[in-house]
Amino acid sequence: MTQTRPQILVTNDDGIFAEGISALREALAAVGEVTVVAPERPRSASGHAITLHKPLRADRVRLPWGGHGYATNGTPSDCVVLGVTALMSRCDLVVSGINLGPNLGEDLTYSGTVSAAMEGTICGKPSIAISIADYESPHFATAAHFAVTLARQVLQHGLPSDILLNVNVPNLPEAELQGVAITRQGKRRYEERVERRDDPRGRPYYWLGGEIIEDSAGEGSDGDAVMSGKISITPVHLDLTAYAFAEELRTWGW
Repeated sequence: MTQTRPQILVTNDDGIFAEGISALREALAAVGEVTVVAPERPRSASGHAITLHKPLRADRVRLPWGGHGYATNGTPSDCVVLGVTALMSRCDLVVSGINLGPNLGEDLTYSGTVSAAMEGTICGKPSIAISIADYESPHFATAAHFAVTLARQVLQHGLPSDILLNVNVPNLPEAELQGVAITRQGKRRYEERVERRDDPRGRPYYWLGGEIIEDSAGEGSDGDAVMSGKISITPVHLDLTAYAFAEELRTWGW
Protein backbone atom coordinates (compact mmCIF):
# COMPACT_ATOMS: atom_id res chain seq x y z
CA MET A 1 0.00 0.00 0.00
CA THR A 2 1.32 3.44 -0.95
CA GLN A 3 1.67 5.72 2.05
CA THR A 4 0.21 9.21 1.58
CA ARG A 5 2.70 12.00 2.15
CA PRO A 6 1.86 14.54 4.88
CA GLN A 7 0.07 17.68 3.72
CA ILE A 8 1.80 20.78 5.14
CA LEU A 9 0.49 24.34 5.17
CA VAL A 10 3.23 26.98 5.16
CA THR A 11 2.49 30.61 5.92
CA ASN A 12 4.19 33.69 7.39
CA ASP A 13 3.74 37.37 8.22
CA ASP A 14 6.59 38.73 6.07
CA GLY A 15 4.71 38.25 2.79
CA ILE A 16 4.55 35.49 0.23
CA PHE A 17 7.73 36.58 -1.55
CA ALA A 18 9.90 36.73 1.59
CA GLU A 19 13.16 34.81 1.61
CA GLY A 20 12.25 32.98 4.83
CA ILE A 21 9.12 31.36 3.44
CA SER A 22 11.06 30.31 0.35
CA ALA A 23 13.67 28.54 2.47
CA LEU A 24 10.98 26.90 4.61
CA ARG A 25 8.94 25.64 1.67
CA GLU A 26 11.96 24.22 -0.09
CA ALA A 27 13.15 22.40 3.03
CA LEU A 28 9.75 20.98 4.03
CA ALA A 29 9.24 19.54 0.55
CA ALA A 30 11.45 16.70 1.82
CA VAL A 31 8.83 15.96 4.50
CA GLY A 32 5.54 16.25 2.63
CA GLU A 33 3.43 18.08 0.08
CA VAL A 34 3.64 21.80 0.83
CA THR A 35 0.93 24.37 0.15
CA VAL A 36 1.94 28.01 0.59
CA VAL A 37 -0.77 30.46 1.66
CA ALA A 38 0.62 33.81 2.76
CA PRO A 39 -0.19 37.53 2.80
CA GLU A 40 0.39 39.41 -0.44
CA ARG A 41 2.41 41.99 1.51
CA PRO A 42 4.23 42.09 4.86
CA ARG A 43 1.89 41.86 7.86
CA SER A 44 4.40 41.86 10.72
CA ALA A 45 3.06 42.65 14.21
CA SER A 46 -0.50 42.05 13.00
CA GLY A 47 -1.19 39.83 16.01
CA HIS A 48 -4.10 37.41 15.92
CA ALA A 49 -6.35 39.56 13.76
CA ILE A 50 -8.87 37.97 11.43
CA THR A 51 -10.83 39.66 8.67
CA LEU A 52 -14.59 39.92 9.17
CA HIS A 53 -15.65 43.05 7.30
CA LYS A 54 -14.38 42.61 3.75
CA PRO A 55 -14.02 39.75 1.26
CA LEU A 56 -10.86 37.67 1.31
CA ARG A 57 -9.03 36.87 -1.91
CA ALA A 58 -6.66 33.99 -2.47
CA ASP A 59 -4.91 34.44 -5.81
CA ARG A 60 -2.76 31.65 -7.19
CA VAL A 61 0.65 33.13 -7.99
CA ARG A 62 3.89 31.82 -9.39
CA LEU A 63 6.63 31.86 -6.78
CA PRO A 64 10.08 33.20 -7.68
CA TRP A 65 11.77 30.01 -6.45
CA GLY A 66 9.46 27.73 -8.41
CA GLY A 67 5.97 26.34 -8.09
CA HIS A 68 2.83 28.17 -7.04
CA GLY A 69 1.24 29.48 -3.87
CA TYR A 70 -1.76 31.51 -2.78
CA ALA A 71 -1.35 35.23 -2.04
CA THR A 72 -4.11 36.67 0.14
CA ASN A 73 -5.25 40.13 1.12
CA GLY A 74 -5.76 38.89 4.67
CA THR A 75 -3.76 38.45 7.85
CA PRO A 76 -1.54 35.46 8.69
CA SER A 77 -4.40 33.99 10.73
CA ASP A 78 -6.72 34.41 7.74
CA CYS A 79 -4.19 32.51 5.64
CA VAL A 80 -4.39 29.52 7.96
CA VAL A 81 -8.19 29.49 7.96
CA LEU A 82 -8.26 29.72 4.17
CA GLY A 83 -5.64 27.01 3.78
CA VAL A 84 -7.16 24.55 6.22
CA THR A 85 -10.82 25.03 5.32
CA ALA A 86 -10.87 26.08 1.65
CA LEU A 87 -7.64 25.55 -0.27
CA MET A 88 -6.39 22.17 0.98
CA SER A 89 -8.25 18.87 0.95
CA ARG A 90 -6.32 17.83 4.06
CA CYS A 91 -3.84 19.50 6.40
CA ASP A 92 -1.58 17.51 8.70
CA LEU A 93 0.74 20.27 9.91
CA VAL A 94 0.91 24.08 9.95
CA VAL A 95 4.33 25.74 9.91
CA SER A 96 4.60 29.55 10.11
CA GLY A 97 7.85 31.30 9.20
CA ILE A 98 10.72 31.54 8.82
CA ASN A 99 10.25 34.94 10.44
CA LEU A 100 12.96 37.54 9.96
CA GLY A 101 13.69 38.55 13.55
CA PRO A 102 13.05 36.96 16.95
CA ASN A 103 9.73 36.21 18.57
CA LEU A 104 10.71 36.14 22.23
CA GLY A 105 8.90 37.06 25.43
CA GLU A 106 6.03 39.48 24.89
CA ASP A 107 6.73 39.50 21.15
CA LEU A 108 4.29 36.58 21.05
CA THR A 109 1.35 38.91 21.70
CA TYR A 110 2.15 41.00 18.61
CA SER A 111 3.59 38.43 16.24
CA GLY A 112 1.68 37.50 13.11
CA THR A 113 4.00 34.51 12.76
CA VAL A 114 3.06 33.08 16.15
CA SER A 115 -0.60 34.02 15.71
CA ALA A 116 -0.76 31.99 12.51
CA ALA A 117 0.42 28.97 14.48
CA MET A 118 -2.15 29.77 17.16
CA GLU A 119 -4.86 29.76 14.49
CA GLY A 120 -3.60 26.42 13.25
CA THR A 121 -3.93 25.07 16.78
CA ILE A 122 -7.47 26.46 17.04
CA CYS A 123 -8.24 24.70 13.75
CA GLY A 124 -7.13 21.44 15.36
CA LYS A 125 -3.82 21.11 13.49
CA PRO A 126 -0.38 20.61 15.07
CA SER A 127 1.35 23.93 14.53
CA ILE A 128 4.84 25.41 14.69
CA ALA A 129 6.07 29.02 14.54
CA ILE A 130 9.73 29.41 13.65
CA SER A 131 11.84 32.57 13.67
CA ILE A 132 15.47 33.44 13.11
CA ALA A 133 16.63 35.58 16.00
CA ASP A 134 18.23 38.45 14.08
CA TYR A 135 17.55 40.83 11.22
CA GLU A 136 21.01 41.16 9.68
CA SER A 137 22.52 38.57 7.29
CA PRO A 138 20.07 35.82 8.33
CA HIS A 139 21.15 32.18 8.16
CA PHE A 140 17.82 30.92 6.89
CA ALA A 141 19.32 27.54 5.96
CA THR A 142 20.04 26.81 9.63
CA ALA A 143 16.44 27.43 10.65
CA ALA A 144 15.06 25.59 7.62
CA HIS A 145 17.11 22.49 8.36
CA PHE A 146 15.86 22.42 11.95
CA ALA A 147 12.28 22.95 10.75
CA VAL A 148 12.57 19.67 8.84
CA THR A 149 13.77 17.82 11.95
CA LEU A 150 11.04 19.31 14.13
CA ALA A 151 8.29 18.76 11.55
CA ARG A 152 9.14 15.08 11.39
CA GLN A 153 9.09 14.84 15.18
CA VAL A 154 5.72 16.58 15.44
CA LEU A 155 4.21 14.42 12.69
CA GLN A 156 5.47 11.33 14.51
CA HIS A 157 4.51 12.27 18.07
CA GLY A 158 1.74 14.84 17.61
CA LEU A 159 1.00 17.77 19.90
CA PRO A 160 -1.68 18.26 22.57
CA SER A 161 -4.80 19.84 21.14
CA ASP A 162 -4.24 23.30 22.65
CA ILE A 163 -0.45 23.65 22.46
CA LEU A 164 1.78 25.03 19.71
CA LEU A 165 5.57 25.25 19.50
CA ASN A 166 7.29 28.63 19.26
CA VAL A 167 10.83 28.19 17.93
CA ASN A 168 13.63 30.76 17.85
CA VAL A 169 16.85 29.84 16.06
CA PRO A 170 20.11 31.72 16.73
CA ASN A 171 21.45 33.46 13.64
CA LEU A 172 24.42 31.14 13.30
CA PRO A 173 25.79 28.61 10.82
CA GLU A 174 24.46 25.20 11.75
CA ALA A 175 27.89 23.96 12.88
CA GLU A 176 28.04 26.70 15.53
CA LEU A 177 24.75 25.87 17.25
CA GLN A 178 25.04 24.75 20.87
CA GLY A 179 22.07 22.39 20.86
CA VAL A 180 18.36 22.64 21.57
CA ALA A 181 16.65 23.89 24.76
CA ILE A 182 13.04 23.47 25.84
CA THR A 183 12.26 26.87 27.31
CA ARG A 184 9.69 29.10 28.94
CA GLN A 185 8.55 32.48 27.63
CA GLY A 186 10.81 35.25 28.90
CA LYS A 187 10.18 38.98 29.37
CA ARG A 188 10.60 41.45 26.56
CA ARG A 189 8.90 44.83 26.86
CA TYR A 190 9.07 47.89 24.62
CA GLU A 191 8.89 51.60 25.30
CA GLU A 192 6.09 52.83 23.07
CA ARG A 193 7.02 55.81 20.96
CA VAL A 194 4.71 57.92 18.83
CA GLU A 195 6.24 60.41 16.41
CA ARG A 196 3.92 63.12 15.11
CA ARG A 197 4.48 64.49 11.61
CA ASP A 198 2.53 66.69 9.20
CA ASP A 199 1.58 65.75 5.66
CA PRO A 200 1.92 68.26 2.74
CA ARG A 201 -1.55 69.60 3.57
CA GLY A 202 -0.65 70.25 7.17
CA ARG A 203 -2.67 67.40 8.64
CA PRO A 204 -0.99 65.38 11.38
CA TYR A 205 -0.11 61.73 11.10
CA TYR A 206 1.79 59.41 13.42
CA TRP A 207 4.51 56.76 13.24
CA LEU A 208 4.40 54.12 15.97
CA GLY A 209 7.58 52.47 17.17
CA GLY A 210 9.49 51.53 20.26
CA GLU A 211 12.74 50.31 21.74
CA ILE A 212 13.30 47.35 24.03
CA ILE A 213 13.39 48.54 27.65
CA GLU A 214 13.30 45.14 29.33
CA ASP A 215 14.82 41.92 28.01
CA SER A 216 14.90 39.57 30.98
CA ALA A 217 16.53 36.45 29.65
CA GLY A 218 16.57 34.50 32.91
CA GLU A 219 17.73 30.93 33.18
CA GLY A 220 15.46 28.61 31.24
CA SER A 221 13.90 31.37 29.15
CA ASP A 222 13.67 31.58 25.38
CA GLY A 223 16.02 34.58 25.25
CA ASP A 224 18.59 32.87 27.47
CA ALA A 225 18.71 29.88 25.14
CA VAL A 226 19.17 32.00 22.03
CA MET A 227 21.92 34.08 23.65
CA SER A 228 23.66 30.81 24.53
CA GLY A 229 23.60 29.71 20.91
CA LYS A 230 20.81 27.18 21.45
CA ILE A 231 17.61 26.71 19.51
CA SER A 232 14.70 27.62 21.78
CA ILE A 233 11.50 25.58 21.66
CA THR A 234 8.75 27.03 23.84
CA PRO A 235 5.50 25.08 24.15
CA VAL A 236 2.75 27.71 24.19
CA HIS A 237 -0.63 27.01 25.79
CA LEU A 238 -3.71 28.75 24.40
CA ASP A 239 -5.39 28.76 27.81
CA LEU A 240 -4.52 32.22 29.19
CA THR A 241 -6.18 31.72 32.57
CA ALA A 242 -4.07 32.87 35.55
CA TYR A 243 -4.99 29.93 37.76
CA ALA A 244 -2.92 30.99 40.78
CA PHE A 245 -4.50 34.45 40.91
CA ALA A 246 -7.95 32.96 40.36
CA GLU A 247 -7.61 31.35 43.78
CA GLU A 248 -6.85 34.74 45.36
CA LEU A 249 -9.66 36.37 43.40
CA ARG A 250 -12.14 33.94 44.97
CA THR A 251 -11.22 35.36 48.40
CA TRP A 252 -12.38 38.90 47.54
CA GLY A 253 -15.79 38.34 49.07
CA TRP A 254 -18.11 37.75 46.16
